[in-house]
Amino acid sequence: MSSGPGADSAPAPKSAHDSDTSKTGITGTTNKTHNTANTASTDGLPGTDKLVTAGSADKLSKTSKTEDTSSTDKLDDTNSTNNTKLRKAGGGTFSSLKIRNYRLFATGAVVSNIGTWMSRVTQDWLVLSLTGSSAAVGITTALQFLPMLLFGLYGGVIADRYPKRQLLLVSQGLMGLCGLSLAVLTLSGHVQVWHVYLVAFLVGMVTVVDNPARQSFVSEMVGPDQLRNAVSLNSANFQTARLIGPAVAGILITSVGSGYAFLLNGLSFLAPLTGLLLMRSGELQKSVTVPRGKGQLREGLRYVRGKPELIGPIVLVGFIGTFGFNFPIWLTAFANGIYHGGAGLYSVFNILMAAGSLAGALLAARRRSTRLRLLIIAAMGFGLLEILVSVSPYVWLFSLLLLPIGMLGLTTNISANTSVQMGAEPAMRGRVMSLYMMVFVGGTPIGGPLLGWVTDTFGARIGFAAGGAVSLVAAAVIGLVLTRVVGVRLRIGLRRGEPLMEFVPREPREAQLATAA
Repeated sequence: MSSGPGADSAPAPKSAHDSDTSKTGITGTTNKTHNTANTASTDGLPGTDKLVTAGSADKLSKTSKTEDTSSTDKLDDTNSTNNTKLRKAGGGTFSSLKIRNYRLFATGAVVSNIGTWMSRVTQDWLVLSLTGSSAAVGITTALQFLPMLLFGLYGGVIADRYPKRQLLLVSQGLMGLCGLSLAVLTLSGHVQVWHVYLVAFLVGMVTVVDNPARQSFVSEMVGPDQLRNAVSLNSANFQTARLIGPAVAGILITSVGSGYAFLLNGLSFLAPLTGLLLMRSGELQKSVTVPRGKGQLREGLRYVRGKPELIGPIVLVGFIGTFGFNFPIWLTAFANGIYHGGAGLYSVFNILMAAGSLAGALLAARRRSTRLRLLIIAAMGFGLLEILVSVSPYVWLFSLLLLPIGMLGLTTNISANTSVQMGAEPAMRGRVMSLYMMVFVGGTPIGGPLLGWVTDTFGARIGFAAGGAVSLVAAAVIGLVLTRVVGVRLRIGLRRGEPLMEFVPREPREAQLATAA
């Protein structure tokens, strides 16, 4: 079940029940306690109590130091209780697969994801074959994500307003029809590049609703205790399909032609449709739907604006999604123009990227918390490796570096995704995640053609390095801004002869003056 780069995402509130969270907050505690969902997104980071209590800053400013200490003690007790609940719920890398409805969802998703990756690789190669232009590949990618940029926030409003399961039945069926249409055009020999552009745009329109609905629906299947695990397993699912899909696409393209890859993609959507129909409604968590009303879009934007723990990750993935995730442009250019390997080598590049991403997803599935420093360091490492791989003189070295690039890219995505999801209240979840997806994939209509033009004009190496440089600078700047918000600073040095980079508490102004004196 896939509709783009956001197919590996899922929401994660922190409550005993969705209907309870609307009354008591994300953790199911009273409004006097801290929001432990936000704590989970910055667990272990000194000074993050400012983030955790961002929504109640006015109240906290009026309390005494004694009350702050008491509040911290309550927060520690709540964290301990939640950790105990997680252990009782059953840990492990694949713990959420114990839930029947989620097993059906995941099984259908891996089948359609394989088809989607087959279609993506085939689509990129078909456009390159028809036009001979990397910019044309960028335009195709841009058209697929342009609707998310234009209408993404409205998709979140729809996802909050209607039952997610019904929305997914419609959206998955429509994407299957898009795949079959492109198959008919290609197999009949009438396909033109504008046909590919049109289908890509139509898939993007469906994705506007499918992404936030699918992300929100996962919480209804697995409940709060398994949501973090389900987020990572969705990513692992998507990346597993990424290992298989490009390999199958390469075989089909070179043996029987592109049309059959599109045909199998269209048929693959029967799997998620079947899984959705076989689910037991009585085993789903009660969903939170928002009745129709005025100003719901503005309400969602105001909600995010007041939470720095949401703004930081969203802005970061906006830069990385716009400039750092243009792999269809770069990998086709390197496979065809730099290393002269053709479609087969392009498939190998995608498989290696997927292997690294899968490793990152499985490692994330074992983690019980998401830390701010992990997000920033992973994003910086991702940008730095893109710069390094762009100057690789050897195809084997280029291929080898794709593994850690995939791992760090997926780690960045999951860390930002779970941080945002765990900080969003159930009634706002669809709108918050639609904003997240809008900036993550909605920037592609800008970054895709721009970096496609850079690649065509200055070469594949310059294009790849440019995307990495923007990602690296964005991660560094946003990391510094967030450290000021949460009251910590970045320390870089050596420990026992090894490089060290970590966040440490910033000394109060009074302490700094006393030390200087």
